[in-house]
Amino acid sequence: MRSEQMRELPAAALALVTGRPVSLYATAVLRIGYGLLYLVFLLREFPHRHEIWGPGSPWTPALAARLFDQTGWWSFLLLSDSRAYFELCYGVALVTSALFLLGWRTRATSLLFAVVVTSFHARSIFMTDGGDNLVLLMSLYLVLTACGRRWSLDARRERRKAARAAGTTMRVKGPGPTARQLRDARATLTTVVHNCGVFVIAAQVCFLYGSAGLYKVQGSYWADGTALHYVLHLELFQPWPALSHFLDQYPLAIAAITYLTVLTQVAFPFVLFGRLKYPVLALLLGMHAGIAVLLGLPVFSGAMIIADAVFLPDRFYTSLPRLGRRTARRLGVRLPRPREEAAGGPVLPQAGPEAPGLKLR
Repeated sequence: MRSEQMRELPAAALALVTGRPVSLYATAVLRIGYGLLYLVFLLREFPHRHEIWGPGSPWTPALAARLFDQTGWWSFLLLSDSRAYFELCYGVALVTSALFLLGWRTRATSLLFAVVVTSFHARSIFMTDGGDNLVLLMSLYLVLTACGRRWSLDARRERRKAARAAGTTMRVKGPGPTARQLRDARATLTTVVHNCGVFVIAAQVCFLYGSAGLYKVQGSYWADGTALHYVLHLELFQPWPALSHFLDQYPLAIAAITYLTVLTQVAFPFVLFGRLKYPVLALLLGMHAGIAVLLGLPVFSGAMIIADAVFLPDRFYTSLPRLGRRTARRLGVRLPRPREEAAGGPVLPQAGPEAPGLKLR
């Protein structure tokens, strides 16, 4: 019996990878989240763009080029020292982030978004915080995924195309056997690449949490529960000094949060196969919100919170509209009727087959 189960495992794994795309809603959340985060980041740094990435930055183009010779990085910002060229690149970065956020021609804009993030990150790698590293990795991984099939302009266009096709009565000759095989092979390849991209994203997040937790375990300050106390006294990470000093007046709570942080990070990769992952994700959400407020690292916290969204199944995201309408009714707020009720029929599915969430349990 056990040998038969062992033989069935490769077939099940192959079916999981090639059957249908997983976590389409989760990857859409990642696309929206990172597109919005980087757009806000570029807008926030707009007054300081010349000091960070411009030709007159303290980290000069010559220094960046010397670093590229050692690391192999590349940035289109170094193709010219012209101020007008830099302004054009910055405008392109803003437009690309917005289009990626909206899901317009996602296959092209996802690649362009990855190029933008890579170029800006490499241009002044020492001028920003650690949150950029995760945004960079996720922008590269999202190129592999079909992140535009849900909650995007692409999905809206496909729905309208399907609606027009459904209303057409003329008969259209179907594709030949060769064209059908090529279409099926393309769909299978797209599914495999997408699923592998999702699994890589999940593995990256697990590695980040696991390695961070194990690294903390080795430190004496984390072992005796005083690490957060010392962090709150670092002037570099005190956007609200009064709040930091106020929280430091409760050493027992500080020690409890310190130990809970280490425990949550170390345990995270091991709780993904059960329902315990949901309270752990809630704890991580609180932890990152605290880091954003107390330590002044909103980009890092936002990048981690968005990455955690990959572990929520698609049924969670599809239930959000119903939950929102139910909550609105309880509060006495009148909302427009759902599309299927307003149109008198069911909604046409979005582009691509319906896929379950990433079932890590």
